[in-house]
Amino acid sequence: MLSLLLLLLPGLQAARAHDLKVVTEEYPPYNLVENGKVTGFSTEVVEAVLKELGLAVPIQVMPWARAYDVARNADNVLIYSIARTPEREKLFKWVGVVAPSEWALYAMRSSSIKLQTLDDARKYQIATVNEDVGEQFLVSKGFVIGKNLQSSNKYEFNYDKLKVGRVDLWVANDLVAHHLVRRDGGDPAQLLARTLALPDLGGPGLYMAFGAKTSDAMVERFKKGLETIKKNGKYEALKKKWL
Repeated sequence: MLSLLLLLLPGLQAARAHDLKVVTEEYPPYNLVENGKVTGFSTEVVEAVLKELGLAVPIQVMPWARAYDVARNADNVLIYSIARTPEREKLFKWVGVVAPSEWALYAMRSSSIKLQTLDDARKYQIATVNEDVGEQFLVSKGFVIGKNLQSSNKYEFNYDKLKVGRVDLWVANDLVAHHLVRRDGGDPAQLLARTLALPDLGGPGLYMAFGAKTSDAMVERFKKGLETIKKNGKYEALKKKWL
């Protein structure tokens, strides 16, 4: 019986890998596509977990709103890097933190914008990404898409808008904002002003998560895989490499 199970095991693993989908967005330096390959800090963490579990699953990159919808409404779809918020808590089954995350409202350093509170930002045009946590947070605080929020599908579009003055502010993750400015050939310290920190958005970090329809057994399997790479030093090695 044992030998039969051993013979069947590769097939069972292949079936599980076939059923599993992994989705994310372009969100450098956490997730990005370089030379046709998905890479980034969070991506390499997810790949390390998949390897630990003996799974080979391609990662699909798509606009955030689509990835969010696919993961939320189907079983066995893993999404990363996703912020964990009260509004999302019951929509997903949370595997664990894959990366640190801090958020702020940014302006160009050449602007005269000064913010003491979030309410001070209501009179300005703010760049957001469709259905991402920054946009959801501002909407929950009474900001309105099409009124004081300008929604895009990609984060780099928002920096472009900020540079040319189409928006006054940009809600962004610190690492993402700095990465995009450097990729554009600029120095974040000279070009960007961190006008208001948004600690409620950072939380413990960005997560791996499954939609609520996914089995608890699948979620637990990935939790153990993530715990293992954090204990054996692989996670810290990736953190030093990327951050």
